Amino acid sequence: MAGLEAIDVVLASLSKAFSSSIGILAFIQGCTICLTLAIGWAFAAYVRNNVIRQMRRRKEDGHSFSFLCDNINDLEHSAQENLPMVSVVMPLKGFGEHNLRNWRSQITSLYGGPVEFLFVMESTEDPAHHAIRKLISDFQDHVDAKIVVAGFSTTCSQKIHNQLVGVERMHKDSKYVLFLDDDVRLHPGTIGALTAEMEKNPEIFIQTGFPLDLPSASFWSYCIYEYHMPCSLGFATGGKTFFLWGGCMMMHADDFRNNRYGLVSALRDGGYSDDMTLAAIAGQHKRLISSPPVAIFPHPLASDLSFLRYWNYLRKQTFVLESYVTKVNWFMNRALFLVHCYLSWAFILPYFMAATHIAVSLRSPYTNETSLKEASASCGLLLAVVLIICTLLELISMWNLTKVEIQLCNLLTPEGPRVCLNSFNWALVLFAVLIDNFMFPITACRSYITQSVNWSGIQYYLADGKVSKIQRLKKTGPNYTYLAGKRLHGKLLRPSRNSFFSSLCRALAQWQQPKKE
Repeated sequence: MAGLEAIDVVLASLSKAFSSSIGILAFIQGCTICLTLAIGWAFAAYVRNNVIRQMRRRKEDGHSFSFLCDNINDLEHSAQENLPMVSVVMPLKGFGEHNLRNWRSQITSLYGGPVEFLFVMESTEDPAHHAIRKLISDFQDHVDAKIVVAGFSTTCSQKIHNQLVGVERMHKDSKYVLFLDDDVRLHPGTIGALTAEMEKNPEIFIQTGFPLDLPSASFWSYCIYEYHMPCSLGFATGGKTFFLWGGCMMMHADDFRNNRYGLVSALRDGGYSDDMTLAAIAGQHKRLISSPPVAIFPHPLASDLSFLRYWNYLRKQTFVLESYVTKVNWFMNRALFLVHCYLSWAFILPYFMAATHIAVSLRSPYTNETSLKEASASCGLLLAVVLIICTLLELISMWNLTKVEIQLCNLLTPEGPRVCLNSFNWALVLFAVLIDNFMFPITACRSYITQSVNWSGIQYYLADGKVSKIQRLKKTGPNYTYLAGKRLHGKLLRPSRNSFFSSLCRALAQWQQPKKE
């Protein structure tokens, strides 16, 4: 009984403190963050939904290939033969459960112009090598695809090194270069849509997109989904944005050939994050970054994603804030670091306060502690109810945006595997919201203190915002990486057989190619 009385006193003290002016201000702050996210997701859903309505309207008007282009006349041979050449550079590392399907979606693009695919890996010992060779052999008569062995990086991250080697090997006639991560499941018309925007507006420096995470049964996959949802707001603008996702970036090939703005040097000489480096250069020179509303890609997460892989992924994400190109870039990263950490804990604090108020209300009828009964009569329970309402509005808005993006993905890939919202567990989403916002400041501080991170079995160390040391951990590093559960070492099973959609794409690709004499 004495223990319960002590707990009652503690609950009463906490409830009284949380009902003070500062406590009420913290509640208002948390509710404001919830409502801001809800409004932002509602706007993003509106932008994506406009595209859905336009596609359905064009389909009703007889344009059955609206998932490929806006104007059916763009599919005429006279228009297709004038399309510019695109080089698709795909830096690879390891092999995961969803990679093969992603690679198939990339090389079976229905882009009508000349396109080449460069799979770039550090060595032929990479587990992806066998799968890529088999994939290329299946499509060797229909697509221009090749494997490029880049070797080990010494002055930058392995991904950037692979990208730059891929750029060096791209065709001399390529007008645009498209960088794709191996976790991007491309739509048949994505390359065409990105190219059309670049042709329409030559002022675009970089075009980008964003993934739609599809959580698995693992709770930590929901944490990844929740982490990306607020970030997605910056990519649902329908055009101009200040954000850049390294998983999908289309740029002018000549910008790399001519080392415009020193971007090749910035990437090669100590670059850790491709998207953060290029976004900083774009901001420094006031160049346009664009994110078309159709650039949203299904991203199935690993079915066995563990806490350690989630932690390592979050560490990798926060570690990019420690890299920078200029002093202005350093200042912006520090500001983003502080604001994100503050907002994360400012978001979850009211939930702890609300839990305390609810506990006081539930406990007060069964205790003789006067202070607890007085605390239960305060405004604490009302504040908790307001927070619950704001949280429900936030979750409804998140659900609505996810539903709209799933509908858009299904429209953009009409013959592909259907993406479904029914598999989402929204109780896990709510719990993931709290856990992820609690974890972010911890991982960010960890990155700030250590100035090093393990990325796919390679330990990177930073000095003055640039990669200063690279240590490869092949023998002692993990067998799997983060989201896709990619195997970094060891043998692989043979790839699965082709799907109907892959066969259809291959047939169409063969029809578009000129016949060999």
